[in-house]
Amino acid sequence: MPDDFVYDGLQYAVIGDPIAHSLSPQMHNAALRALNMNARYIAVHVLKEDLASFTENARKYLAGFNITVPHKNNIIPFLDHITENAALAESVNTVTVNPDGTLSGDSTDGYGFEMAVREGGGPALPGISICFIGCGGVVPALAFHAAFCGAKSIRIVNRTVEKAENLCARLAVRFPGLHCYAGTLQDGAAFAGADLTVQCTSLGLKETDPAPVDPHLLSPETFLFDTIYKETPLLQYARANGIACSGGSAMLLHQGARSFTIWTGKEAPVEVMRTALAEARG
Repeated sequence: MPDDFVYDGLQYAVIGDPIAHSLSPQMHNAALRALNMNARYIAVHVLKEDLASFTENARKYLAGFNITVPHKNNIIPFLDHITENAALAESVNTVTVNPDGTLSGDSTDGYGFEMAVREGGGPALPGISICFIGCGGVVPALAFHAAFCGAKSIRIVNRTVEKAENLCARLAVRFPGLHCYAGTLQDGAAFAGADLTVQCTSLGLKETDPAPVDPHLLSPETFLFDTIYKETPLLQYARANGIACSGGSAMLLHQGARSFTIWTGKEAPVEVMRTALAEARG
C-alpha cells in the first residue's frame, strides 16, 4: 500500500468498500487545482480487516481522508480524537492527519445534508418534523445534526424496527425534549405531517430498484430529500405528483466542501466542485 501513496505533495484520499464508484476524487482534485495546491486526492479500496494497516500508513503518507460505507463506524477505534457530534452519531466521514501523526475524526454529513436541503428549496431544520426512511449508513449523523439544529420531531422508519428504536433511544438521552418515533416502512403515521422526508436507503442506486416505501405514504405537503444522487423511483413519484423534492448530489458537494476546509484551512471553491461533480456524473 505505501507504494501507492508515494507523492511529492500533500495527499488526501477517500476509502470504502467498494470505492470505484466514488465521485469524490473528481470533485476534490478540481478544488485543489483551482487553488493551485501541490496536492492530490485518490480513492483507496480498503476492506474492514485492513483498516488498522491503512490508518498506520495514513499517519505517514496522508494529510487527510474521507470515509464512505461501510467504514464510518468501523474507523472510530483507530482514531486518536473525534468530535462530540461524531461520537454521538457513532459516525466519522472526515479524518485529519495532524502534524504529529495523530488522527482526528469529524462528521460533515449533517452539514452537507442541511445545506443541500436548504439549497433545494426545503425547510430550515429548527422546529420541523422529519421522517427518515432507513436507519443505517448516514442516518445517525443526519438525525443527530437535525436534533442539534433544533428539529422538533424525528421519526425513523426501518425494515428492522429495533434498530430504529435504538437510535431513537440514543437521541432521547442527548435531547430529552425531542419527540422521537420508530416505526416500520409501512407505518403511515410516521409520514403524516412530516415537514421533511429523507430517503436514506441504498434503493435507487440501480435502475431496477423499487422504491423503499409505498410512495403513496408520502405527505403531499412534505419536502422529499433523497440522499442518492440519481433519479430514484421515489423522486420520480414526487415530481409527478407535485411534491417538492431534490436529490443527493448537493449533499455530496457540501459535505466534501466542508471536509476540504477542515483539512486545508481554505474556503472551498464550491462552484468549481459543483461543476466537476456534474461533469463526472455525465
